[in-house]
Amino acid sequence: MREGVGTRIGRWSWVVVALSVLGLLAWALRPTPLEVTTEVVHRGHFVDAIHEEGRTRLRDTWHVTVPIAGYLQRVTLEVGDRVTEGDTLFRLEPSPAPALDARSRQQAEDALQAAQARLQAAQANLETVRAERRFAEAEYQRYRQLHDRNLVSTAERDQRLRERDRQRALEHAAASSVEVARFELEGARAMLAVASGQRDATQQPQLEVRAPISGMVLARHRCCEGSVSPGEPVLELGRLEDLEIQADLLSMDAVRLEPGMAVRIHSWGGEPLAGQVRRIDPAGFTRTSALGVDEQRVPVIVDFADDVDPAAVGLGSHFRVELDFRVWEADDVLQVPTNALFRHDGAWALFVIEEGRAVRRDVETGRRSGLVTQIIQGVQEGETIITHPSQQVTAGARVRE
Repeated sequence: MREGVGTRIGRWSWVVVALSVLGLLAWALRPTPLEVTTEVVHRGHFVDAIHEEGRTRLRDTWHVTVPIAGYLQRVTLEVGDRVTEGDTLFRLEPSPAPALDARSRQQAEDALQAAQARLQAAQANLETVRAERRFAEAEYQRYRQLHDRNLVSTAERDQRLRERDRQRALEHAAASSVEVARFELEGARAMLAVASGQRDATQQPQLEVRAPISGMVLARHRCCEGSVSPGEPVLELGRLEDLEIQADLLSMDAVRLEPGMAVRIHSWGGEPLAGQVRRIDPAGFTRTSALGVDEQRVPVIVDFADDVDPAAVGLGSHFRVELDFRVWEADDVLQVPTNALFRHDGAWALFVIEEGRAVRRDVETGRRSGLVTQIIQGVQEGETIITHPSQQVTAGARVRE
């Protein structure tokens, strides 16, 4: 009897030991809970914004060019200088004559001497003609007096009158010949006036090109003196008061904007500034992204707010800024991180942690703004969700934060 009881107790002891070992083995081999990152569903202020990079630019610029070919004097204005409408920007003068070689110079000297000789001959001829004219006038006066006393005929008097008029005409012609010879002499002297391409600045006529507006010098394309051709750019002028911003948005984002929409301007080097959309261009263009993807972009023009002076805060043309286009905003909006959402059976879903396990929930999403998405239904405020769920996270899996 005693041996039977002892035997049964021994058997039960072995059973208990075996069950314990199996329990420990099962506990050791059970799956380890997955470590996950979590976030609590909450309500708060929600802003549906489009973020894009932009560049400042001037609405209007004035490119001042050379109106005619000539010699440009040194441009003293520098980038950043302010000018008033009507101020002289730069001056032009006639191009200097080219330097003469030895043969050309000798020919010019010979031409000068020939011109001097022609002038002397013309002057001598003029003196001769003047003497003839004075004699003809005296003859005419003498024959007129004799005609008045009926001592000579009318025909003789008229002949002396004709001779006088002829001598007067010859004197005028001789005087013109003197002027022609004098001009030829000046031209011959001008051929020798410039030596080695130098010029006399005190005797050169100048053309002053004046500022068309009151503004600032944005660029100086030419500073040093030298020959210039018509249409060559010299200065670029503009008004910083007309500063605006251009941002090239994806076409799918541009259609969500409208003129007058508020814009937040930031990451320019100072405190955020206010602005508003002025124009959305009706035509887009194709631009290849850094990843090699062709994107359809639409230029959007943004104005600074009326109480913002971009020049006063240090902004200029072609400065980089970042823009937040505020499409929609509201308070008390249920929201979750966008990285918690994934697609499941054609709908959006996320994982909610319930009693240490991941539970998949289908949700209805609303607006999305970057890293945050609005939730219409599917989860409640205060629930804990999994962010960045990996492929190892499945419905019913044990998880831990």
